Amino acid sequence: MKRILLVTAYDGTNYCGWQVQKNGETIEGVLNRELSALFKEDIQVIGASRTDSGVHALGNAAVFDTNARMPGEKMSYALNSRLPEDIRIQRSLEVEADFHPRKCACTKYYEYRILNREFELPGERLNTYFYRRPLDEERMRAACAYFLGEHDFKSFCSIHTQAETTVRRVYALDVKREGDLIRIQVSGNGFLYNMVRIIAGTLIQIGSGIREPEDIPSVLAACDRQSAGPTAPARGLTLLGMKYEGISLDTRS
Repeated sequence: MKRILLVTAYDGTNYCGWQVQKNGETIEGVLNRELSALFKEDIQVIGASRTDSGVHALGNAAVFDTNARMPGEKMSYALNSRLPEDIRIQRSLEVEADFHPRKCACTKYYEYRILNREFELPGERLNTYFYRRPLDEERMRAACAYFLGEHDFKSFCSIHTQAETTVRRVYALDVKREGDLIRIQVSGNGFLYNMVRIIAGTLIQIGSGIREPEDIPSVLAACDRQSAGPTAPARGLTLLGMKYEGISLDTRS
């Protein structure tokens, strides 16, 4: 028996998120089905990040155990030949038997994309949130510093979270504009349910003048979901990748 790590990219538009559920197709469900058929054994993957319905990924990590004799680095090729075109394995490799993608310490990298212009662009509709009202990226960037470090992010977390603690550490947060496209990029040691999307929704309010950058400390201190901004739509969010000690799955380079 050996443990294989998969670096998985997907367009989440047509899926009900990562985690297997009864009411629709999921990324985890597709991987379980195709891996089981490929290796003729019951395989259940363990994912690092249970992305929501409509959220995308360039480098989500997942592991599975198998008795297959195929070398780990070749499994990506075999699996990709069976997967739908909106799911692709970017890398496969054998890891230690006790490696667990959710229990091992790692840094996660996310990006939230906003199309900020008068009219939509059809080619951007699946992975970008269209927002017509002008956004001041400098105001949004000024708010970023308040999120850095370790905080209780209960205000920036869905009330449906099952996390044991709402304390997380944000390593970096930045806002960049490229023409009509605004990118919110964030990294941290972990993120709560809807945390990045709520941060994005709050930064959008700041960029549009609804609230001030200096409001963030009091929002954090409130530990109340109602004090933060709305949850930005799922389609704008992409899990760029993650980095474990000795294993980099960051797809940005």
